[in-house]
Amino acid sequence: MKEYELYIPTYYNDRRPVGPEKFDSLQEILLQQFGGVTYFSVPNSGLWRMADVVYRDEVVIYRVITSEAKSARRFFELLKQQLKVELEQEEILIVERDVRTL
Repeated sequence: MKEYELYIPTYYNDRRPVGPEKFDSLQEILLQQFGGVTYFSVPNSGLWRMADVVYRDEVVIYRVITSEAKSARRFFELLKQQLKVELEQEEILIVERDVRTL
């Protein structure tokens, strides 16, 4: 089993808020693809450094679990490119981990 977490920014890079329809749409896409999704809607703060500049962002997290890792990776590679364009981001973080369910 694989678990995937998507860290989705709540603001565009120019600090405009991402509209709720974007989050609703992503939730529906993940629900359709994987049959279930967990959405952590409370924004989490993240920091990262590039050169001498520290950046701060707020993200919400989506989590899905699947036994179809190969097709999930293909799906997320395409989704990542789409989200980078739609959300006007340089990068979208998607984490893949091995999990076991009880």
